[in-house]
Amino acid sequence: MSRRKDRERLEAMRRLDPDYKGFRGSGVEPSRPGNVPLEAVTCTICGRKRNVPRGVAQEQGDRYLCISCTDQGRAREEPVE
Repeated sequence: MSRRKDRERLEAMRRLDPDYKGFRGSGVEPSRPGNVPLEAVTCTICGRKRNVPRGVAQEQGDRYLCISCTDQGRAREEPVE
C-alpha cells in the first residue's frame, strides 16, 4: 500500500473514532464496546461448527442447535453422529 492510502485510512478511522490511536500490533486488540468473545460449538442436527457467544456455548453445550436448523424446523430430526 502507498503512504497516501495509509494516511487516508488513518484519517478515516479517526473520523469514525476520535480516540483511535492507530495499529498497535496483532497481539494487542483494541477493546470495542459490544465485542463478545466467541466459542466454536457444533450443531447437534447438521454437524456444522458455529461461532457463538461464550455464554450461549456454556449454557447449551452439547445440545446446541444453530439458527439455520431452528429456522427450518429441523429441531425434531435425529442428531448427526
